[in-house]
Amino acid sequence: MMKAISAPDIIDPAKFRNPEFTAKGERRATVTLRKLSTLWFNTGTLCNLTCVNCYIESSPTNDRLAYLNAAEVVSYLDEVETGNWGTGEIGFTGGEPFMNPEIIAMLEETLGRGYRALVLSNAMRPMMKRRKALLALKDKYGQRLVIRVSIDHYSQTLHETERGPRSWTPALDGLKWLSDHGFHINVAGRTMWGEPEEKLRAGYGRLFVHHGIRIDPENRLTLVLFPEMDDEVDVPEISVACWDILGVDPNDVMCASSRMVVKPKETQQPVVVACTLIPYDPEFILGRTLADSRTTVALNHPHCAKFCVLGGGSCSA
Repeated sequence: MMKAISAPDIIDPAKFRNPEFTAKGERRATVTLRKLSTLWFNTGTLCNLTCVNCYIESSPTNDRLAYLNAAEVVSYLDEVETGNWGTGEIGFTGGEPFMNPEIIAMLEETLGRGYRALVLSNAMRPMMKRRKALLALKDKYGQRLVIRVSIDHYSQTLHETERGPRSWTPALDGLKWLSDHGFHINVAGRTMWGEPEEKLRAGYGRLFVHHGIRIDPENRLTLVLFPEMDDEVDVPEISVACWDILGVDPNDVMCASSRMVVKPKETQQPVVVACTLIPYDPEFILGRTLADSRTTVALNHPHCAKFCVLGGGSCSA
């Protein structure tokens, strides 16, 4: 039987207010970009689904982050190539990236420059409409094109609790199509259900075997189980002392090796933000260029604590 999940405590309003100090007056932890291993592009917040708990509030009507275009992506790829960034992976997230009308051109440009391209998708109709173009990219660039499909739980009931009715079968059909055609695929699940990790991985394993999907559920790179995020639920702030207390290296935190480009609707100008999980907070907007973003980030948000430091999560492959 699944363990009951107790009602969460609401976050203390005194927390995450000062970028330099925690509510207890301790020096807040910071992270410095050491190399840009992954550059993310948020292709726009429009999505074909409205999930119950989407960290970026994507939906069919949320265009708070406008569609990036291929020329804008090219300008940042050019900057990567002219600087000593150490970048090997380019990520695409949304919203649903395959709703962006220029996503194939963006992928072609990325893969053509020798990078690995990681696309986060729900594998539903917007992706399936691009089948011919995706097959051409896979045939040309092989395993450097990686598609990570969101399957929130191994059961239809709980997946649809999060993603809505009739979201299960199309997602599985899309995932199976990718598997059957030899794409490099991952699955992203969630740990919000109160089940131990071994039970979750066993459940996904049965699902993959039943549908003939080529994913090893014990491999943490091919089945990624993300900690839950809710910025209204209480979580400890991360002070400088926490690195030693928790045994966590700040160089392993996501903002030490990644940045994301977003295009706010109100300005229609791309900017670089510190984190894939915090696209709207002005405190995490670092500037217009990658050079502007080569800076230190204060861990002044609940996601910093719950997802990255305490949860050990990372969006990169």
